[in-house]
Amino acid sequence: MTEAYIYDAVRTPRGKGRKDGSLHEVTSVRLSALTLNALKERNNLEGHAVEDVIWGNVTQVMEQGGCLARTAVLASDLDQSIPGLAINRFCASGMEAVNLAANQVKGGAGDAYIAGGVEMMGRVAMGSDGAAIAVDPSIAMETYFVPQGISADIIATEYGFTRDQADALAMESQRRAKEAWDEGRFAKSVIPVRDQNGLTILDHDEYMRPGTDMQSLGGLNPAFQMMGEQMPGFDKIAMLKYPHLERINHIHHAGNSSGIVDGAAGVLIGNKEFGEKYGLKPRARIKATAKIGTDPTIMLTGPVPVTEKILADNGMKIGDLDLFEVNEAFASVVLRFQQAFDVDPALVNVNGGSIAMGHPLGATGAIIIGTLLDELERRDLETGLATLCIASGMGAATIIERV
Repeated sequence: MTEAYIYDAVRTPRGKGRKDGSLHEVTSVRLSALTLNALKERNNLEGHAVEDVIWGNVTQVMEQGGCLARTAVLASDLDQSIPGLAINRFCASGMEAVNLAANQVKGGAGDAYIAGGVEMMGRVAMGSDGAAIAVDPSIAMETYFVPQGISADIIATEYGFTRDQADALAMESQRRAKEAWDEGRFAKSVIPVRDQNGLTILDHDEYMRPGTDMQSLGGLNPAFQMMGEQMPGFDKIAMLKYPHLERINHIHHAGNSSGIVDGAAGVLIGNKEFGEKYGLKPRARIKATAKIGTDPTIMLTGPVPVTEKILADNGMKIGDLDLFEVNEAFASVVLRFQQAFDVDPALVNVNGGSIAMGHPLGATGAIIIGTLLDELERRDLETGLATLCIASGMGAATIIERV
């Protein structure tokens, strides 16, 4: 089978997903087009160089509606002969775009793709598209639906994680993110966002709170306790599903959960012939991809079974992996991954994660693949895993190997 190589990976800085966020006046289409143009320019590509653009975004309504991928192509410097595919696998949309593109290349369906995603959470509110699993009572009752924050707290309760553990992980994420920015570890991949006059709008992740400490985190109230204990009483729904739990321990709050931000990311993927044509050196090959469905109530445990699956499918062990990127949707998600595989926390999210820098839903999967690649190169390591939990109970994973 043909190998699929990563030739480049870029991302925008992540802006606060609010009206006062630096990227608030930039649309999803424009931020996506900026990302596509950066990959074209950095690699001296012809406008028709890739077979397709596969682009993830989660809230596919209003300006993020329609086929955002195609609109982004038309707004970019790529040729109109390139189509565009918009996909949605919730928080793993950007990763699924990369995985789908890689598997297309491996199968011979085109020499090269650009894949990634975008989410402008300050412009298109999370959940504004409506979702049957949440709003259709018949589906919600059948699946014992609870919001993700409750699911994160169920994980903490089921696997015995304390608030101090969650807060310590959050504080470490902030420390690592600051250290990474201070040392310029993201410089290779982060592309500044500029206005039409060429003036810089944003060139750094602005959500970070490097002064975070245990004391400041300790002063925050649990974010999901009220919705769990009062109407509509999601704790009771959870305990109907899991009767062995006497109560739900609500440990998550704004400080140990992922931040709402705006951002985009893209990955240039191609076969050997594509690289030779454009004089590009492959940085890594996409060794394996995987996805899986999991319990829709606890919902966020997907990184564990999908990692087990991708390792088993490829005859690998957890010890074969040098670094890990596990999306910090909530602190308990990462704590559970570390517990399940007994991995050294020093090898997981070494440059911080979404708790510190934010989680632009459709882009994050592509972001963490690029971050993983950059860090493998910086440390001169070989193989890494990126994985995310996914709403409604799913998991996705990608293993990359430097070449």
